[in-house]
Amino acid sequence: MPQVSPERLLAVAAAAEASGLEELWLWEDCFWAGGIATAATVLARTERVRVGIGVMPVPLRNVALTAMEVAALLRLHPGRVIPGFGHGVQDWMGQIGARVESPMTLLREQLSALRGLLNGEKISAAGRYVRLDNVALDWPPTTPPPITAAATGPQTLRLSGELADATILTSRTTPDGVRAARARIEEGRVKAARTAPHRVIVNLLTATGPDAAERLTAAQQRNSGEHPPEAGVAGDAQAIADAVRRYAEAGADTVVLEPTDDDPDLIEFVRFAGAEVRPLMS
Repeated sequence: MPQVSPERLLAVAAAAEASGLEELWLWEDCFWAGGIATAATVLARTERVRVGIGVMPVPLRNVALTAMEVAALLRLHPGRVIPGFGHGVQDWMGQIGARVESPMTLLREQLSALRGLLNGEKISAAGRYVRLDNVALDWPPTTPPPITAAATGPQTLRLSGELADATILTSRTTPDGVRAARARIEEGRVKAARTAPHRVIVNLLTATGPDAAERLTAAQQRNSGEHPPEAGVAGDAQAIADAVRRYAEAGADTVVLEPTDDDPDLIEFVRFAGAEVRPLMS
């Protein structure tokens, strides 16, 4: 969670690496630590675990800068970076003077330009928000990453299916919500005649240990927007593994266990996820 101070990330990264987790996901929320800086730190201190950034708000950066930073991470740590992009929270974008009239148009233009730049292409664009004049990266990634977009509403889900290779869903998503999201994503894929697999990544609010059920309920109530009670799990490793299976059966390819923001021992949570929950999924 973004509330974790940057200096604690080294211990979190070590726990993720040691516990056997495949991926560790970081957040970039205003006005916490930056996603690129924290991801670079975790990657430099680990050797195996993949690091996701879920997600970088596109109004926050010029698309060329985003491409430069992501490309540098990918060249330094090939195959271990999963960069995610999204609209950003509009109130926060307003606070920094970056709120736009059409977030959908901005996301469309940025995703299109990012794909080209990360593919090593020279891009010119004269869009509503993205303007590039023969821009190309001197150090593009040797292997371009899948473009990953965060989405909740039907329009953004369709856009992700059309332009992205993967979609990130929030922890307010139920298994039925995953099925509905898959349907909207598929509409976008059909529109763009895309046939390659599209990965769906969903966050699952998770509590374990003493008072897990109470902490889960409290976290759901604190969560911004309506948080369905069934979008979350509290209990032991088996209960959590069963919940992950429900999401997988609904169409999720990756389930990210999201601790509550008051989890009493984050390092133990990471260890528990890798050492106790993960083996139950094989």
